[in-house]
Amino acid sequence: MTDTETRNPDFIDIDRWPTERAVEAMLDGQVAAVEAIRGQTAAIAAAADAAAARLGRSGRLVYAGAGTSGRIAVQDGVELGPTFNWPADRLVYLMAGGMTALADSAEGAEDDADDARRRVHDAAIGPGDVVIAIAASGRTPFTVAVVEAARAAGALTIGVANNPDTPLLEAAEFPVLAATGAELVAGSTRMKAGTAQKTIANLLSTAIMLRLGRVYRGLMVDMVISNDKLLQRARGIVATLAGCGADAAADALERAGRDIKRAVLVARGLPPRDAEALLAAHDGILARAIAASGGEAE
Repeated sequence: MTDTETRNPDFIDIDRWPTERAVEAMLDGQVAAVEAIRGQTAAIAAAADAAAARLGRSGRLVYAGAGTSGRIAVQDGVELGPTFNWPADRLVYLMAGGMTALADSAEGAEDDADDARRRVHDAAIGPGDVVIAIAASGRTPFTVAVVEAARAAGALTIGVANNPDTPLLEAAEFPVLAATGAELVAGSTRMKAGTAQKTIANLLSTAIMLRLGRVYRGLMVDMVISNDKLLQRARGIVATLAGCGADAAADALERAGRDIKRAVLVARGLPPRDAEALLAAHDGILARAIAASGGEAE
């Protein structure tokens, strides 16, 4: 039995406790789950650096998992589009049972290693791709098989698990362990284990985007402008980074086709076409483009 499946003797009677006491205990468990990650910051950083280098201009991020862990993986991936303008065609989801399993339980799908291997093959996962696979137990056959097949195909693999010395961590090139231990409700890994997984996924994907230049001076310079609230935020970002007024920022943003990076360069005096060419010449990284145009040092 894995640590996450073990019954915690401190909480055998939790169903009889006053509700507030039970909630306090559950909250303590959530805090402890995050603390369990503290010793993994170096591992997460190493995985993020390697992933960013591998992805380059065309590599794909592949999220894999089953059940709760799979849902957490997919949730992290879908946020990368609106937040960092990560292209949808550079995302692959390998969810045990398919994407319908996000809402409906797919019994037995997590045990189907053959399906995992087929899915890796069908998605043509290869050397340019990065696989992030999550499994609380670290033993889920589907998830382990994804990592094994993807690594054999040359992809960079990152495994996240909540139990040590497990097949997923052994199979992945970059293992990340969140040793959250027994759950308050035995085996309910949507709780402490899930919280730790979500935190690791947030840290990992955000660090990757940092290294890929999709954040500049703490601002989301690749953000997709999809509503009025985000349009106002984008104008503020341009004004801050270009050191201009609100009207000039709004004008630059429109002239740049509502692309924040281009708009910053336009607001700094470049024509839109020159701004686009300068960014293209520097892999879309705004810091490098500004430095190349004679602005502040990278």
